[in-house]
Amino acid sequence: MDLHLRGITLVYPDGEGTLTAVDDVHLTVPAGTTTALLGPSGAGKSSLLAVAAGLTRPTRGCVEIGDDTVLTPTTTVARATRVRLDRIGVVFQSPQLLASLTAVEQLELHAHLRGGRPAAARARALELLDAVGVAGQAGKRPAQLSGGQRQRVAIARALMGAPEVLLVDEPTSALDHERGSRVVELVTRLTRETSAATLLVSHDASTLGSVDARVRLVDGRLAADPAAAAVRTAPVPAGRPPR
Repeated sequence: MDLHLRGITLVYPDGEGTLTAVDDVHLTVPAGTTTALLGPSGAGKSSLLAVAAGLTRPTRGCVEIGDDTVLTPTTTVARATRVRLDRIGVVFQSPQLLASLTAVEQLELHAHLRGGRPAAARARALELLDAVGVAGQAGKRPAQLSGGQRQRVAIARALMGAPEVLLVDEPTSALDHERGSRVVELVTRLTRETSAATLLVSHDASTLGSVDARVRLVDGRLAADPAAAAVRTAPVPAGRPPR
């Protein structure tokens, strides 16, 4: 299903005033495609991703998956957590793997949190580790893996629940150009294979040759990108009720 960000605005208290981190962003990421979100440091990229993931409630606007409004300014933490477990996969800038668990156990834990059956979870975990090219490291812990391998395990973990939306935050920040490009190519390939709608934050445009579209965020607002443009949605009509 498509991911729709409709009028997303995020305002933080800032001393005696306020700081607008994200300002009225309207964006659609079609299912089965990868949109790269670029912009300078402090532009609001990670803030927008946090709203899309249900980690931060927007001040205004809503997040939709397909025809369902799933996140709004009034969404509870419990509801946002359930949406994230059931429908959204998140790959953080740091892989955030648990030091005591092997690669396959990282994925099995995610399935357990979703209520999955152990036998089915092990089979699915091994399948995904193979899909991201680290099947041979299934029994290794994070300290035994390279930076690129840890990132691949994190991507596999995010896909464990067959999410409709995949959100990826700076997956190449700790990798060299060649490895970074390969990780982005992996994300775009898996996006097409799983029909997820993927939004990928990146600081390095040179690694993004395989993505389907690009947008830039400047001072919290979408700006034209000379390389490409993602599909934007029209603003939500006033008074439109949540579905």
